[in-house]
Amino acid sequence: MRILTFTGKGGVGKTSVSAATAVRLSELGYRTLVLSTDPAHSLSDSFNLPLGSEPTKIKENLHAIEVNPYVDLKQNWHAVQKFYTGIFKAQGVSGVVADEMTILPGMEELFSLLRIKRYDASGLYDVLVLDTAPTGETLRLLSLPDTLAWGMKAVKNVTKYIVRPLSKPLSKMSDKIASYIPSEDALDSVDQVFDELEDIREILTNNQKSTVRLVMNAEKMSIKETMRALTYLNLYGFKVDMVLVNRLLDTEEDSGYLEKWKTIQQKYLGEIVDGFSPLPVKKLRMYEQEIVGLKALEQFARDMYGDSDPSAMMYDEPPIKFVRTGDIYEVQLKLMFANPVDIDVWVTGDELYVHIENQRKIITLPISLTGLEPGDAYFNNKWLHIPFDLNNHKQNGSRRQHA
Repeated sequence: MRILTFTGKGGVGKTSVSAATAVRLSELGYRTLVLSTDPAHSLSDSFNLPLGSEPTKIKENLHAIEVNPYVDLKQNWHAVQKFYTGIFKAQGVSGVVADEMTILPGMEELFSLLRIKRYDASGLYDVLVLDTAPTGETLRLLSLPDTLAWGMKAVKNVTKYIVRPLSKPLSKMSDKIASYIPSEDALDSVDQVFDELEDIREILTNNQKSTVRLVMNAEKMSIKETMRALTYLNLYGFKVDMVLVNRLLDTEEDSGYLEKWKTIQQKYLGEIVDGFSPLPVKKLRMYEQEIVGLKALEQFARDMYGDSDPSAMMYDEPPIKFVRTGDIYEVQLKLMFANPVDIDVWVTGDELYVHIENQRKIITLPISLTGLEPGDAYFNNKWLHIPFDLNNHKQNGSRRQHA
């Protein structure tokens, strides 16, 4: 299944772009599902149809859904929630507060991600179009499997080697002690969620099937946020294959009092094309009225894609590479807009840490690089190069360096 994720600053029109892309895909015969993970859903407004927490048929080959994280939370976390709610209530915590305390930070986003795996495995759809929340929330959503990887392993090991072996003998003791032992259903739920989270990371970073497309307006704040988004997405291994600049004023028509805006847009448009090269930049015009309903979305899709296939790979270059030249092995990350002084690089054990501002990527190194100390990181043509000399077998530690 092809997965297209659309994100951008709030208000740039990514929902309209997502919906129109899905419409065009369905016209080409692809069984298409467009899924909104934005808590402030507007996909139903775009189609001008009510949508629920399960796929709703819009037309032939096209379904749409607005994810309700609380429905998914109940389905996937009920056994765990029930166990911890009982413990909190036993300690005098009220029912509603106890229920809320069982929802860990990020759980809502996590169960939205579980939908992706479910639909990928179902075989019901050829293309999944993700209409996401504004950039910051989307980065948190997409980086969640990576961010939770370490904690996920730790909790799973505790469950496997401590909780499960002790649960049976302890359960034979007093009822009070037994009440603090998680049920087998609860333990199974934790295992399943953690296993699926790892699977989701593999799906979203599979650069042959999953790509991200950035939607922006030709405005300074929108451009800056999109630049940061591209840097962080590449850092986490997500391939970006297109940039779409939305709501451009027609240069051939007199826009009256908006003429100054037109000049500003054209200035920024040139910066976008130059700055984001070699990524393809799609230019989308401002319409005379709202893009609402199937007819308007069909027109928008024709203007956006013409006769081309939206599911095609618009730009094909992986954001992370492992390159060997002789005895030098390099980890290379494409960080187009990163400031070298903001980057920290270090190795601990078999894990390479790359830290940029408030984002951190942990890369598990190949076995051949375990125990090697990295050389000095450097930038070359928008790529961060982290070299390892295969002849340098000094034990690595937590040495930090700036790129």
